[in-house]
Amino acid sequence: MMNNSKSLAGTLSASNINMAIEKSHERSVAYGLTESDKPDFSPLAGSDLSYLVEQNRSLHIHALPVMETLYEQIINTHNMVILTDVNGLIIHTLGDDDFLEKADRVALKPGVVWSEQSKGTNAIGTAIVEQAPTMIHADEHYLRANHFLTCSAAPIFDYMGNVIGVLDVTGDQRSFHKHTMALVRMSAQMIENQLFSSAFQDGILLHFNTRPEFIGTLMEGIASFAPNGRFLSANRSALFQLGLPLSALHSHTFSSLFGLPVSALFDHYRTAAPDLLSLCLHNGVRVFGRAQLRLTHSVFQHSSNVAPQSDSPSQQNLQQSQQQSQQQGSQQISAQATRRLSGLRYLNTGDPQIAAVIDKVTKVLGRDIPILVMGETGTGKELLAQAIHNDSPRSKGPFVAVNCASIPETLIESELFGYEDGAFTGARKKGSVGKILQANGGTLFLDEIGDMPLSLQARLLRVLQERMVTPLGSAKSIPVNVELICATNRNLREQIAKGEFREDLYYRLNGLVVKLPPIRERTDLETVINKVLALESNTVTYSVAPDIMQLFKQHSWPGNFRQLTNLLRTAIVMADDCHEIRQEHLPDDFFEDIESMQSRASIESTSRFVASGSNLEEMEISVIQKSLESHSGNVSATARALGVSRNTIYRKISAPK
Repeated sequence: MMNNSKSLAGTLSASNINMAIEKSHERSVAYGLTESDKPDFSPLAGSDLSYLVEQNRSLHIHALPVMETLYEQIINTHNMVILTDVNGLIIHTLGDDDFLEKADRVALKPGVVWSEQSKGTNAIGTAIVEQAPTMIHADEHYLRANHFLTCSAAPIFDYMGNVIGVLDVTGDQRSFHKHTMALVRMSAQMIENQLFSSAFQDGILLHFNTRPEFIGTLMEGIASFAPNGRFLSANRSALFQLGLPLSALHSHTFSSLFGLPVSALFDHYRTAAPDLLSLCLHNGVRVFGRAQLRLTHSVFQHSSNVAPQSDSPSQQNLQQSQQQSQQQGSQQISAQATRRLSGLRYLNTGDPQIAAVIDKVTKVLGRDIPILVMGETGTGKELLAQAIHNDSPRSKGPFVAVNCASIPETLIESELFGYEDGAFTGARKKGSVGKILQANGGTLFLDEIGDMPLSLQARLLRVLQERMVTPLGSAKSIPVNVELICATNRNLREQIAKGEFREDLYYRLNGLVVKLPPIRERTDLETVINKVLALESNTVTYSVAPDIMQLFKQHSWPGNFRQLTNLLRTAIVMADDCHEIRQEHLPDDFFEDIESMQSRASIESTSRFVASGSNLEEMEISVIQKSLESHSGNVSATARALGVSRNTIYRKISAPK
């Protein structure tokens, strides 16, 4: 039988693992292979191998140093590191001498092809087909000759999202280690990032992340733009953070994605010592960025000097002054936020559902009972978690939030559990303390827990049960004491039924389950809006015109607080010196949404009239009257919503009954 618990430990969910291997075995049979076939010992001739290496010159050049570093992490473990092209042809190998002798027996050497067509189910060939990190362990290999192997492979993608090669670690199946797959995936991503950077020599490269300390590490997103700001491409981490596929991004510009004109970007880098950029993504998420201006055209030459060669004493004094000012500003902002978002009392704004939630969580504060917060996207789950922490006995400890859906799957393991110095290529010197250890003595908030990869759920469960964390690349476990709050917008019971979420982890997380209602179901919208305005406008007081507040109450707010906050933030800017938010301060799409909702309501109303047997004239008048009421008697707005002329409205409402 196959050891399926260790196979395909990449982006495939547990429910798809068996199916993926079964399909691979079916393909192997279709290729005319049998399990007893002997390995194919027909490598390319020397000249053909040289041509293969030259064809993949860029891949080979950027992969070689990464392979060497990866090999240093697994040396003397009966393993080898393998690089192949897109067809599974081995380009280069590094390995322990004792294992290389065994590898030669199954043709694991340069010039030999390891596609599924040639070798049946194997990590390299199956990773190419699945276009996903793949682990094939022991008798999961199709050929019996390969059953002594354990193989972890990750495809390498170019800047257009096409697979151009595979990085693989293969060893004796008795030397299997759970960290190998993570090391391979991170190393493959390092190669991808280097290939990406080298592909764009004339334009703008933006390195960004929601956390400034991750810029320059594997966790950073990298996006490239033409000198005029037109989008060119993005690495996988950037695609994940932007939340859009590569095809959709080609219609965007630097400005539309990051809310900053290219001219302002150039101005930023004309300064003597430019700081990190503070940018706002198109979806409202704030990120930090550093740009590389590789601009050869003469009109942009003045913008390419991003840092001075040396600092004069006056420049140093200026920088120190700027840093002190920034620190003081950050402290003031932090103090304001602490005062305004002090705890659960701030969230209790009059809605009975929210009051019930607050009452429940108050009773379990400090009782070491995990809390699971359910609710639609944007309903304020993290805000509730922060308030719980602030009111708990651990309030003086750290509050560490992790969005399991916003971290690329290749990085989430190191992000949560941390890693040792040199654990993988591109790792920061002296290693990194993972989020779980960062939260020691405080609160760990795992947002979107339903998106955590199945392969990591077992490790998380072990940490929660044993209160011990083992960083990536370390054999030492470290004690940890955290209060746990999780949140999700998914139905975890449905995920359990589908095999996408561990049942034992679910029952470990749901000590207390509470649900936050969406905005459309809350009775305290006006109070909430006033609090958001007070938070966003600092010292200036803003109010909402009565007719606009009425429209706010009619809106369904599918994006909940994220949508509401972004709309109010924009309205404050548009209102400027006018301290009342009116119709002209709101975006057009808001009114389009309102009209669309009203049109749907009119259709539903008409359907009810038809069902009740009312005549057509009565239906028309009723629809018009309801629309007039919703538009506060505004005939023009009613006519636009119903798609008729104002004369029609006047004629219908004045007709004798």
